[in-house]
Amino acid sequence: MKTILSLFILFHVFGSANAQLEKVITSDVVWNGVTTSSTGRIFVNFPRIEGDTGKRIGEVLKNGTIIPYPDAEWNNWESGADVNEKFVRTNSLRIGPDGLLWVVDTGTPSMGQDPLSENALKLVSIDIATNKVQQVIPLSGVTKSTSFIDDLRISGNTIYLTDAGSPALIILNKNTGSGRRVLENHPSTIDNLPIRAEGKIMKDQKGNKVRIHADQLEISPDGKWLYFQPASGPLWRVPIQYLNDENLPEKDLASKVELFYKTPSTGGTAIDTDGNIYLSDINKGEIIKISPEGKESLVIKDKQLLWADALWIDDDGYLWIPTGQLNRLATFQDGKSKVKFPVVIYKMKINAKPLKH
Repeated sequence: MKTILSLFILFHVFGSANAQLEKVITSDVVWNGVTTSSTGRIFVNFPRIEGDTGKRIGEVLKNGTIIPYPDAEWNNWESGADVNEKFVRTNSLRIGPDGLLWVVDTGTPSMGQDPLSENALKLVSIDIATNKVQQVIPLSGVTKSTSFIDDLRISGNTIYLTDAGSPALIILNKNTGSGRRVLENHPSTIDNLPIRAEGKIMKDQKGNKVRIHADQLEISPDGKWLYFQPASGPLWRVPIQYLNDENLPEKDLASKVELFYKTPSTGGTAIDTDGNIYLSDINKGEIIKISPEGKESLVIKDKQLLWADALWIDDDGYLWIPTGQLNRLATFQDGKSKVKFPVVIYKMKINAKPLKH
């Protein structure tokens, strides 16, 4: 009976008797993303959530110290300063299939504000071998005044982005920087459901329900499908061959979009080489896995998973889980933050292989 009780406790806390969270890094500033290189380097993202200053992109050293990356100059933007070679408000980062560190800079001083200028809203790629910025792609040509560029995935020379502010997907040519918007205000890119976190519907300081439109996205291992969703779900998919067809009328592209899975309110996703999508349920404190056939299984349930955000799978088969407690920020708590520091990045062994789109 004692053994059975112990197994029950383990399952209740971790989701399964074999799953275990490992605390990797802590911070006294809210973060929302992590990515790792094949050599074990760790990079983290600090969005400018509530006016915090200092580094936006950091590299975690072996002793746990987090230094500004690629250097201090890119991370010391202040109001009125030039935005061309500085991060204003970074929202996501990931090491792409090209081995470069890619960063989305929303160009906004804080969440909910408009970009400062045409050059503030941009994609930045960094060569981690030289620690030098390799490319800056302005995004003003494919965005609107209410745009909030959220995340990216890369396949070959094509970059896919989600616009969480003005609902749409964006397709960019990595070489030329030219792009176009698709599925604008389509049911698949609009957040029509209330976002729930820790059992409550999220509201802003005016009492409005929070809407985060097109947010998470993943590319299937065979490159045939783009999966995407608003933050509250559900998860949709569209064949990439139609998405990439510039001559296909919008109504015809829209007809190719199909509902894949009714996902919960989501902080972040990752996909493995078998096509399994890992997804964080920010309401229940869970990580679930959705198979290519659309079958759900529980990876872990843990009260420590307070708004698990952009997930990452490393080369050693670990799932990295940054927790930022975003729903506890003052913006969503009547002006008074309920974040309990430090915030934590965990990892757990899932024995999956990473797909680095």
